[in-house]
Amino acid sequence: MSRFKNEVAHLQAHVKTLRLAGAALFVVALLLGFGWWSAPKSLTIHVPPDLRSGSTRKWWDVPPESVYAFTFYIWQQAQRWPTNVEQDYPRNLHGLSAYFTPSCRAFLQQDYEFRRSNGELRQRVRGIYEIPGRGYGDDPAARVRTVSVNDWIVTLDVSADEYLGAEQVKRALVRYALKVVRIDIDPERNPFGLVLDCYARAPERIETPPPPAPAGKPASPGANLQGDTP
Repeated sequence: MSRFKNEVAHLQAHVKTLRLAGAALFVVALLLGFGWWSAPKSLTIHVPPDLRSGSTRKWWDVPPESVYAFTFYIWQQAQRWPTNVEQDYPRNLHGLSAYFTPSCRAFLQQDYEFRRSNGELRQRVRGIYEIPGRGYGDDPAARVRTVSVNDWIVTLDVSADEYLGAEQVKRALVRYALKVVRIDIDPERNPFGLVLDCYARAPERIETPPPPAPAGKPASPGANLQGDTP
């Protein structure tokens, strides 16, 4: 009789073990399901523009060339005033607001108000472009300085041209040192996951050497036309 009781107890213990194992598997399945549900549906991968030599990157790593390209593109768009600065400047700040930190946008708004009150913006158009020979590929270390995995300082050497009607009224060669921060909070409006935090230091006037004059011809004295303010 005791043999049958032992067999029954053994089977009951085995059933209990199977139930515990089933419960553990159910908990693991719940955890896996929660992890799958909470995983991001898309990831932003920054790929270097030149892939001739190949590239291996961690998915969260932002290469300096991508930081520079982002900074120049957004800053050029913000400083592009094609019809009338008084209308284009605030429209750019509104349209590109997802690419600026709140403090930077407030700073640029104050800059707009200051320039308008001084009469600098009336009926003017403006555009900036990279000075040839002063791009990222010419000196990468001087163009992007990595502060941390989420912070960079980008140096842009640009020419800012302003026109009043058909007449050019300003050409300023300017060096901008801009702070860039990783803030990936709105992928719908900002797929880069990067924002500009305005100036790391005040913009400064620069000069470029005049192009070499052809033999027998002096260099043009107006080759480096300068403006009043950046």
